[in-house]
Amino acid sequence: MTTPAAATGTAPQPPDPAPGAEPAPPASEAPAAPAPRPEPRLRLRPGVAVTPLLAGLHLRGRGVGVTLEGSRALPALWRLLSARLAPDRAVRGDGGPRTGTSSPDDADPRTGTRPPDDADPRTGTRPQADARVRTGTQDQAGTQDQADARARAEAGEAADVRARAEAGEGTDVREQGAASDQADPRVEAAITALTARLREHDLVVEHPQDAELPPWPGSSAAHPAEAAEAIRNARPVVATPDPESPLAASLVRALGRAGASPRVVADGRLAADRAVITADTPTGAVALAVSCDTDGGFVTEPGPPHRARSDAAAVATRLAAPPPWAASGPATARSRSTAPVPAPSRTTSVQAGAPRQTAAAATGPSPTHIALLAGAAAGRLLAAVAGLPDPAGHEDASGTDRAGHPAVLIARTEPPEATYHPWAAAPRAARRGPDAPPAPDLGEALRRVTALGDPRLGVLDAPLPGDLPQLPASLASCRTPAGLLVAGAVRADLARLEAACRAAELALADVLPAPVVGASRDHAHGRALRRAALGLEAVSTTSETAPAAARGIGDDVRRTHPQAHHWWTVLTERMGRSAELSVRRLGPGEVHAAVVRVRPASSGAGAAPATVSRAVEATAADAVALAALDAVTRVMAAQHAPDRARHTALSGAAAPLAAAGAEPAGWADEGWTDVWLAAIAAREPALRTALRRLTGMRPTPWQGAGHHPLAAALRASGFTVLSAPGGPR
Repeated sequence: MTTPAAATGTAPQPPDPAPGAEPAPPASEAPAAPAPRPEPRLRLRPGVAVTPLLAGLHLRGRGVGVTLEGSRALPALWRLLSARLAPDRAVRGDGGPRTGTSSPDDADPRTGTRPPDDADPRTGTRPQADARVRTGTQDQAGTQDQADARARAEAGEAADVRARAEAGEGTDVREQGAASDQADPRVEAAITALTARLREHDLVVEHPQDAELPPWPGSSAAHPAEAAEAIRNARPVVATPDPESPLAASLVRALGRAGASPRVVADGRLAADRAVITADTPTGAVALAVSCDTDGGFVTEPGPPHRARSDAAAVATRLAAPPPWAASGPATARSRSTAPVPAPSRTTSVQAGAPRQTAAAATGPSPTHIALLAGAAAGRLLAAVAGLPDPAGHEDASGTDRAGHPAVLIARTEPPEATYHPWAAAPRAARRGPDAPPAPDLGEALRRVTALGDPRLGVLDAPLPGDLPQLPASLASCRTPAGLLVAGAVRADLARLEAACRAAELALADVLPAPVVGASRDHAHGRALRRAALGLEAVSTTSETAPAAARGIGDDVRRTHPQAHHWWTVLTERMGRSAELSVRRLGPGEVHAAVVRVRPASSGAGAAPATVSRAVEATAADAVALAALDAVTRVMAAQHAPDRARHTALSGAAAPLAAAGAEPAGWADEGWTDVWLAAIAAREPALRTALRRLTGMRPTPWQGAGHHPLAAALRASGFTVLSAPGGPR
């Protein structure tokens, strides 16, 4: 019987070739089979911290925190699972993983702390100093006795765990630690369920066997190995006027710590406090600019290399200049809580044409400030290289992603801060994509208003309620080149939208005769058509005393419609103002105009003049309610805003935005604001058609938007700018 080669230890001999067959090539010339790629396995992401609870686990990772509760067995399950999720021993060695985090199976599962490096691996305690230097047979015997005692204690602990499991306390666990592979199937099912929860919250990641999981991007990348490889191949180049500057050195250190191999080149075209970093990606090169001086600095968004320098110059110019709304007249005092945001110290430190010298100016930026900006720049660039989300996405509170605005990190030294800001006025080439679509609802429109009114890079002053009163109606104010503007509406969000649109119109008045701005095309058309109809109504009204028929329609409406009755009562009874109301139909369609004339509160020499409020809507009730609301907010603004402040109020054009996505209660009527706005929105298309026939107006978008920074920012944010005739609202 022939003995197999495997049993004798000799290699099997190839059979003799058949007659006429080609001889087999030598073994050295045979094509080598490709080495099999290691199978990926789950690893706990670097930086994940776990705190066992009495009946659960609390896990914390990059941008996520989750608490799992409901069973006293969860801490024991975690001890079993953490050993499987730990890096391989060949990678991490005996002293834990080389990623800078303690190995889960080296840490105490109850405290989450790692024992000292010289601790006993079975007890977790550090031996006494004299025990480390003893030698001899007696010491070896004592050490063996201690090991036997520990083994007996561990066996007793395992038996106790099995006894508790059999008694029904927690989840069945037959064995722990190294014998977890032979655990009860129900324990394996529980571990599988726990692993699924970790996957849901992105706390684990697949990683090849026998490979080190880098701390970054391993903590956030979907495929850390591929991301780390992309960073190694990025070959970043740091261009700076002074390659020996602290900023250049800090950038090199930050890039090197992430796994890149940067080099520095001198570029005399850059400003002294600026640097540009360029790196390779699988789809092409990407670059960003970083600036750091004694007052602050910034980091631009990654983009094409040819845009980095011009973007940095534009951002620096915007930060050094006063805001566009600061050129207003004397009537720009604002309420206390809406005080203007101070300009960067680089502009406020100039007095009488000479720069103010400070200690910081003499010493330059602090090392901490330089490291902050260098780390932020390296992180943003390498995130783009590795295909990771931009860090600015975590601070997207103003709709930057939705509107496609670039985000710029702006840092200040006094007070110390670093925050991402949307750059709504960025050039078209610097934007993430084409112009944003119109806002679908009021919430999205206000997020874009927030971006347009950013205190550092915005093109409008952010309209805010401040300390203006919010009852009986809501007021919001903002500064414009023409002075302070106060807007009134039934709610603060609607007042903010009206203020933003009117402020933009006032800012565009120097380049456009009669601009009309809306958050969408329909919103802008509704505002323009109402304004044109109000101009016709004002021309046709020649008498200060309303006709009796017009007064009769108004009297009937304000008694029967809940919104009209409410706002008329607020004006005449709660505020005690004497007012006169008239309503009439305009043309043959369903268009009604309401006029509310409020007499002055006193007849003295310093008494305020009478005010006139007008509204054009589809029904007489809507027109009366909105005209009365206009009168109420005018009275409130006169009492709480500075003299000569401009005023604007809500119109029905904003109702479709307010009603989009809202579902009023089925039992509510038009006495509730949501139901009333939804009813106005339903009538809006027919009203616009009737107003076009009445006025003959066909509003068209302004074609010169690209030549004005504000108009370009509005269009990029999805707003519509129309050139339409009509008086101010």
